[in-house]
Amino acid sequence: MEQRRHWWNGKWGRLARRDVFLRVDGDRWHVEQRAGGAEGVSQFYEYASVEEAEETVRALLEGPDGWRELSPRPPSGWTPSV
Repeated sequence: MEQRRHWWNGKWGRLARRDVFLRVDGDRWHVEQRAGGAEGVSQFYEYASVEEAEETVRALLEGPDGWRELSPRPPSGWTPSV
């Protein structure tokens, strides 16, 4: 599974932090909504198209939080070009 995008609500702490991930695995798209950081509780959604997955992402990012897009982690062994 490849992570394509990641958003964070800009808040620290187990009670306030929320993350939304967009991932792809073959021809299936996955959205994860996580509350509480790395050890928090997640809800998962699966879609047949990127358009359907992005529609869910847009709905999850609505509201007063100041969402920030984070870069996905580079693959292990990745080194920046010089």
